[in-house]
Amino acid sequence: METSSSNGVLMWLRSPVKFGAVTSQQPEVFGKYHLLEKIATGGMAEVYRARSYGISGFEKILVIKRILDHLGKDDEFVRLFIDEARIAVSLIHTNIVQVFELGEEEGSYYMAMEYVAGLDLARLVNRANRVGPFPVPLACFVVGECLKALQFAHERTDEDGNPLNIVHCDISPQNVLVSTAGEVKVTDFGISRANFQSKEQH
Repeated sequence: METSSSNGVLMWLRSPVKFGAVTSQQPEVFGKYHLLEKIATGGMAEVYRARSYGISGFEKILVIKRILDHLGKDDEFVRLFIDEARIAVSLIHTNIVQVFELGEEEGSYYMAMEYVAGLDLARLVNRANRVGPFPVPLACFVVGECLKALQFAHERTDEDGNPLNIVHCDISPQNVLVSTAGEVKVTDFGISRANFQSKEQH
């Protein structure tokens, strides 16, 4: 049975979500994508809600994660960015944000990723606090879904059956996304560790 507190959290989650500032500017053209609005800027990359196009009016909303300009000239940061993409693209799981493409456009490395319409856990908790304590059943559900993602990543093997031993090193509320449909997805494997990395570094 849902409490008034949990009802309030669900109301916040299912209400329309605006991640970036709404502007009247035309979308930025970035290769084959249109960057619609900036979602966030981190220490390594900036993240945009974007649109891709296909034949017969096909359109798809996704996320473009683009390495910051000044870091694109740093070989170490580029390697970390590519490693993140290599790890994430191997993880096809309902609780992990999917990576569709790793590319380079005019010297800028980027990833095309799944768009999750909702909130990250940090924002969700902040909103929930306005209507009361975060409901324990919802907290347990989110934790359980995150554990499914982490277990899947850690048990992932390569094509020869060798364990990759992938460990996500930054499970913070900002890296857990909760969709308006009730899905929980882990994102940002930027500082993760996997066996193939240690092999290449020796």
